[in-house]
Amino acid sequence: MSFISNRDIASMNREQLERRLVELQEEMLQLRAQQALGGSLSNSGDFKQTRRSIARMLTKLNEQS
Repeated sequence: MSFISNRDIASMNREQLERRLVELQEEMLQLRAQQALGGSLSNSGDFKQTRRSIARMLTKLNEQS
């Protein structure tokens, strides 16, 4: 699951955010590898959604610190 809404992010504590952020970054790495190998993405929107979810989470983490 690559899309995380702002409501879900707001309800998470810092530890949950950091754990989910690592999961999303690993997913992004897999999507990049799949794209680099010339394979077609199963869902082309996943790349964009994952990238934006990571950005939302980083913004929330920076607000908390």
